[in-house]
This record gives sequence, structure tokens and C-alpha cells, in this order.
Amino acid sequence: MSDGVVYVVDDDPAVGRSLCRLIRGVGLDAIAFSSARTFLEHPRSTGPACLVLDVRMPGLGGLDLQTQLEDIRHTLPIVFITGHGNVPTSVRAMKGGALDFLQKPFNDDELIAAVQRGLALSRQGQLDAATRGEIERRIRTLTPREREVMALVVKGLLNKQIAGELGAAEKTVKVHRGRVMQKMQANSVADLVHMAERIGLPTGSAHSA
Repeated sequence: MSDGVVYVVDDDPAVGRSLCRLIRGVGLDAIAFSSARTFLEHPRSTGPACLVLDVRMPGLGGLDLQTQLEDIRHTLPIVFITGHGNVPTSVRAMKGGALDFLQKPFNDDELIAAVQRGLALSRQGQLDAATRGEIERRIRTLTPREREVMALVVKGLLNKQIAGELGAAEKTVKVHRGRVMQKMQANSVADLVHMAERIGLPTGSAHSA
């Protein structure tokens, strides 16, 4: 069973076929496209994926495609390949988040290693997104007051301090805090802080109980 798909975008069909054979030889799915436009029109996999992209192509070039993918927030690891590499081009590609920049003719093992890194990065990105989605789902189960309590707990405030901030009884805060821990499925305040950090909520340095 394949554990990832690799998109190959190169305006030379022979190069595209050759790269697809190489990639399929290590048990991965590979799909070739002869232009950036045809790639953009193709529905993309929901699983782990990586893009092997030629820099110079007629019409929309590789760097332009990289920019377009950034604009639509599509985080697809990119391995650039080129027969016309230069320092400014490679610097621009890497600044744009490219995973690697390989000069033709490149070593087959070098390309496969870069592709495997790209797929590993894609898999991790999907896991992270799933984790964030689950945390956000749990937060949606909290009442507005429970959210306020959680926001202060992850900043390191004690029950007494939270009560002062919210103008509530300390006993009431303790109840809200217990519900927050239960709904968020957190075993400790440190757990809760890690969840908050995963979704970008402000946290404090002190993880007080």
C-alpha cells in the first residue's frame, strides 16, 4: 500500500515519466504534469503529498507556482529540480519554504531522500492539523465563562487570582476549572497549557496548579 503521493511537474514529458518510474519504484504513487496550470486544475490528495517541481517552464514557472500555493495557504512540501540553477533562484526558492533544490542531472537516491523528507513533513503537518482540530472542537464545548477560566488558568493564575480577575467566588472558579479540565480531557494544567499552545492561545511561563 502506498503511503504518499508525489506530484511531478516538468514541461518535458520524458523527464516526468522517468521521475514517476523512479518514485513508483520505491512504493510511492506518482503523477506527472506537463505544466503548472494542469497541476493546479487537478484535485489534490487528502493524504500525505509532496511536489517535485521544475523551476523553468513555459507560462507559469516553478517559483510562480510556489507563490500561488502560498497564497492559497496550501502547504505542500516542494523539491525543486532545475537544469538552469543559479544562486538567486535557489535562495528565492528556499526562502519561499522549498524543502530542497536539486541541480540536473541529480542522483536518484538524492531525489528519493528529498521526496521521503517531504512526505514525512506532510504527514506531520496533517497530524498537527488533526490535533489542532480536536483541541478546537473541545474548546467549542466550553461555556463562555469556562473559556474565560481556561484562558487565565493557562496563564498560570491560581483559583484565588482568577476569582479576583472575574469577580467571582473562588469556590465557583474551582467548579468551572474542574469542568474545563474534564471537557478538554486534560490530566493536568501542563496538559491544558500544551493544548493552548498548539492552537496559539497566550500562556504564562508558570504552570501553577
